[in-house]
This record gives sequence, structure tokens and C-alpha cells, in this order.
Amino acid sequence: MVRKSLILVLIAAFAVACATTDGSTAPNENKKTKRGAVIGAVAGAIAGAVIGNQSGNNRTGAVIGAAAGAAVGGAIGRRMDKQAEELKQIEGIEVEHAPDSGEINVRLTSDILFDLNSAALRSASRETLNELGANFRQYPDNKIIVEGHTDSSGTDAYNQQLSERRASTVADYLIDRGVPSSNVVVYGYGEMRPKASNDTAEGRQLNRRVEIRIQAPQQASLQ
Repeated sequence: MVRKSLILVLIAAFAVACATTDGSTAPNENKKTKRGAVIGAVAGAIAGAVIGNQSGNNRTGAVIGAAAGAAVGGAIGRRMDKQAEELKQIEGIEVEHAPDSGEINVRLTSDILFDLNSAALRSASRETLNELGANFRQYPDNKIIVEGHTDSSGTDAYNQQLSERRASTVADYLIDRGVPSSNVVVYGYGEMRPKASNDTAEGRQLNRRVEIRIQAPQQASLQ
């Protein structure tokens, strides 16, 4: 019975996945919406199979669940696209779509946020963070992952602590501006994840940064 239910789930999910993918090279925002629909279809099919099993009709439950999940997933994908476009209007940050991961990535350079070797916010950076906080409040169910990074100057231990303090400073500021604290997660990576070579001043500047990863509720639940 369990094996039969699993087969029904996969068939339903595959059917909706085919319906939401046309094989074309669609723009990234369309891909994100479609990916949300596919993820929703799988999640909905599983939920539908459980419901169907309880009601004695596995096939109907899986198909209905897949269709409902696809609709929810597609709506989440469109909301993520809308949020990404809104974030691109904020000065002082870089916004990247990540359709394959279902995330929005936001990069803030430490030269904008902090003085050298400091975790205290610059006054000029507060307006950028105020705008970010206002945007995040419009999507209160999203998970906000704040990550701190440094260049290779200084010891490993010092850089690790500095990255954690800077990420915490940004996270605390956003929470003070009304972003739900339960949705905010903080990580410090020190010098472990450089974006460029630390052999040049330009490269070190790129490596001194805070990044924010935004995950929709559906995507966050799969982590």
C-alpha cells in the first residue's frame, strides 16, 4: 500500500511538473515561478496522498494535492519575483536572482556598512537598511539569512569574530525595524568564502561584505 501511494505521488507530481514547464529558455523570473509550481506540486502531492490514504482514495488525493500545491508554489514564485524587482530599486546593494535555488541574494559591501575593523554601522548605511527592513516587513513569512564575510587580513579567529559581529549588527538593526526575529538567522564565515582574490585591494574590498539570502516559506521548509 505504501509503495502504491508513493507511485501515485510521483505520477501526480510529474504530471504537474510537465504542465508547468514548456521546454523554452524562459527568463529567470519565469523559471523561478515555474520552479515554485513544481516544488508546490511535489509537496501538494505528498499531502494529498496522505489525505487520500486517510479517506481511502489515494489517487484522487494525490492529484488534487499536486494541483493545489502547484497553484500555491506558482504564487510564491511570483511573489519572490516581485520582491526581487522591488529590492533592485534600493541604492547601495546588489540583488541577484537565483532561480535554481529559489532564493533572492542581496549583497551589501562592508565599505558601505562599516568602518575598517569595526562592527558599528555607519550612519550613511542606515537608510539602505531602513529600506531593506521596510521591504522585508511586506513579506513577513520569508526566512532572512544574514551572512558576514571578511577578507584575509588579520588572524582567522579575529576575522571569524568580526564576521559574526557584523552579521549580528545588520540582523539586529533589521529586527529593530520590525522584521520578525523568528525569521532571521545569522552566520559568520570569516575569510572562508572569498568572492575574489585577497591579493589586491579591489579583491579584499569585495570580500568584506554582508550577504542576505531570502527564502520563501516553501523553500525554507525544504532546507
